[in-house]
Amino acid sequence: MPKIKTHSGAKKRFKLTKSGRVKYFHANKSHILTKKPKKRKRNLRKVSYVDVTNENAIKMLLPYA
Repeated sequence: MPKIKTHSGAKKRFKLTKSGRVKYFHANKSHILTKKPKKRKRNLRKVSYVDVTNENAIKMLLPYA
């Protein structure tokens, strides 16, 4: 049986936890940071978890994760 290709965009953006949840880092934290408030930048540092409704779709893009 042939191998399944991993989605290149998904492997850069998502990681699977040991419990099987999908975590991701927030966007809008790379440039043009001077006009964003400290509070917003601080909250963008935090890791978030993908909603349960989208978890299966992302896991299909990452077959070997």
